[in-house]
Amino acid sequence: MFSLLPTLLIACTLISSVLTAPVPLAPLSLNDATITKVRNNMLQISTHSWELGTAAQTDLELRAPALTVLWPTAFPPPKSLSPVLNASASGALSIAKRVVRAKPASSKTLIDGDGAVGDPPSIGTAVLLANWTRSDPSDQSFSVAAAQQLDFLLNDAPRTSDGAISHRKDQTQLWADFVYMVPPFIAYYGALQGGDDGANLLQEAYDQCRLYRKYLLDTGSGLWKHIVLGNWQDNARWGTGNGWAAAGMFRVLETIRHSSVSSQFQSQTDDLTSWIQQIIDNTWKHQNSDGSLRNHLDDESSFVDTSSTALLAAVTYRMAVLTKDTSNVDAADKAFSYIKTQIDSNGWLANTVDPLTFTTPSASGSHSPEGQAFVLLLQAAYRDYSLAKSGGVRDMLLAYIQTR
Repeated sequence: MFSLLPTLLIACTLISSVLTAPVPLAPLSLNDATITKVRNNMLQISTHSWELGTAAQTDLELRAPALTVLWPTAFPPPKSLSPVLNASASGALSIAKRVVRAKPASSKTLIDGDGAVGDPPSIGTAVLLANWTRSDPSDQSFSVAAAQQLDFLLNDAPRTSDGAISHRKDQTQLWADFVYMVPPFIAYYGALQGGDDGANLLQEAYDQCRLYRKYLLDTGSGLWKHIVLGNWQDNARWGTGNGWAAAGMFRVLETIRHSSVSSQFQSQTDDLTSWIQQIIDNTWKHQNSDGSLRNHLDDESSFVDTSSTALLAAVTYRMAVLTKDTSNVDAADKAFSYIKTQIDSNGWLANTVDPLTFTTPSASGSHSPEGQAFVLLLQAAYRDYSLAKSGGVRDMLLAYIQTR
């Protein structure tokens, strides 16, 4: 960012003025106490591979956005972290360190995926960031772990005849969830690697999104099915599955856009933008009057699900910043207002789908780790949308300075 300013004097003058400017209060934002409770609960109950990966990504977007691919200065990340940024990124980096330390030497995947190919790589972005910013240059554990995980995806995992990597190990089966877990990792690896090999990985990440859409898109509704191929299918337009797909493609899109080879990928970024927008546009056609979405988005007999409501609203705010198209923001605002009514005094999100069954609400007394994460992704997306709408210069500069 500062390289765009003609002189250091101008930069210093600009910084001095914007750092003292007030930031307008965003009316829908959760208060700090609620955010802390929701976050603590998320970290406490996230144990499965995809829950850990989602929690790590969520914590970065919430607390250290300058280290995410959503930030224009994402590549390359800083080689060392300032004390402030190190503290902000501690949740994600702690997950990465814990996973790599526990990884058996004989395992090519980062963690046991309970039979899934696609879930362990969800932690890969945090592992790569931990490697890039490590304080000990001789520590190769993160680099080796990430490389082994990538090699497993590209060379060992089952694929369809046209190249879609299976979400499952025991059969070739495609789940919408995969798009949040795998393509963002492959893309991030490529953006960090650079050169022709890095560009090839960015293309691979795009291709996985393209192939998954080819198989999962329900052309009648413009929404994605949940699971196809294999020995069983779930053709319902699952809300969380559509959220996974849209949010995952958005991360791939931003990774490509902020990479050093973005100019080579114009058609791919155009495609991804269109595919995400298609999901968002068709989602809000089915919004209930109270702002909620149903577990099966286009099925009026399906129960209300707060998890997908939060995640799809988060992607809507992100897309509004990117495209300047605010036609769905009112729906997202309504969804956020609804979500706020579903968070109890202890920071737990109520009325979530059970993430292990997909088709039933969470049992009484149980909570959804991904639901907790989606609340925070929504908060972060709304914060960034509000900053973009108001100019947001002060906070952008603060975040940039913290990385240097």
